[in-house]
Amino acid sequence: MPPTVLFSDLQQVEYRKAWALQKALHASIIQKKLANRKRPEKDRVETQNFLLFCEHNRVFTLGKNGNEENLRISAEQLKEHEVDFVPINRGGDITYHGPGQLTGYPIFDLDHFFTDIGLYLRLLEAAVIDVLSLYGIKGGRIEGLTGVWLESDSPLSARKICAIGVHSSRWVTMHGFAFNICADLKPFDWIVPCGISDKGVTSLHLESENIDFHKVKAQTLEALRAQFKVHLQDLSDLDYWWEQSKSFI
Repeated sequence: MPPTVLFSDLQQVEYRKAWALQKALHASIIQKKLANRKRPEKDRVETQNFLLFCEHNRVFTLGKNGNEENLRISAEQLKEHEVDFVPINRGGDITYHGPGQLTGYPIFDLDHFFTDIGLYLRLLEAAVIDVLSLYGIKGGRIEGLTGVWLESDSPLSARKICAIGVHSSRWVTMHGFAFNICADLKPFDWIVPCGISDKGVTSLHLESENIDFHKVKAQTLEALRAQFKVHLQDLSDLDYWWEQSKSFI
């Protein structure tokens, strides 16, 4: 049977609140895995997998190994432009989240899938590449860089349409992807996106006509379901998890 993934579309949500929810879900999986080590096999509890979709307020997030100098504006300018700044524990450098961008957080126990972070990243990329193909757009990869790019084989024209940065502990993932669908790209001028200074950033609405955010969101969910070969189920007890997340804020 395919793994079950509990899905919730949080829609518009403040970044720090969504990060706390991620941490609560992530911790719950790890706690079960650690408890299972002490139980006989017949008494072990099945761990869950989660997938969250959302749009965020305007925020820059800095990965644990990122360079804060890649933020090009001051604290005063951040306040002026109403952009939050949050150092976090994912891989990668600095990136931007905001309205019109679909942010996806798979919180997967990879023991249900495969214990290979490289393959996990490639499947996230493949899902976005599949969605782009529906619009006649060829998405690609650049060796040594994560994410999905347009004109990836052209150093002068390559531009990122989807950033990816993840964290994994005990083969449980968190963080994920940021797919620019109808995003305002101006805030990317205020950072060195992902620490890459010689390549651009784009959004789907600039590459194709008549883009509907909600339609692309649904297509992305289906592409993820197909790539990871999972059964999607609504996360029905979200209120419980919001309550649990308060201890992580």
